[in-house]
Amino acid sequence: MAHHSDCFIALPGGYRTLEELLEVITWAQLGIHDKLVGLLNVDGYYNSLLTFIDKAVDDGFIKPSQRNIFVSAPNANELVQKLEDYVSVHGVIAKARWDIEQQQQQPLQQLQVGFNATTLQTEVAL
Repeated sequence: MAHHSDCFIALPGGYRTLEELLEVITWAQLGIHDKLVGLLNVDGYYNSLLTFIDKAVDDGFIKPSQRNIFVSAPNANELVQKLEDYVSVHGVIAKARWDIEQQQQQPLQQLQVGFNATTLQTEVAL
């Protein structure tokens, strides 16, 4: 579905929404797509997330230019306007393509995971 979209917009939501939002932001960072990403911050729902991202920039975990991978707005009209006016300036770390053809060329390995409750050790084998 991501290949067929013109942009990505996250509405207020839970874990799955956050996971997908951060995934498409990461995809933009890696150059997997160059589509617009918008965050609809209704009633300040995502203020804490935006503060967290700004702190990650301040602490050097996110490049300042990559803070602008997405735009946010408190209402749909303003978000659409920001998306229409958006100009990408964030650059990418690496140009990557993760599509079906590439995945089909890689043989799938079977992963076996075990957990020993007595010793609290996890065992992973390919």
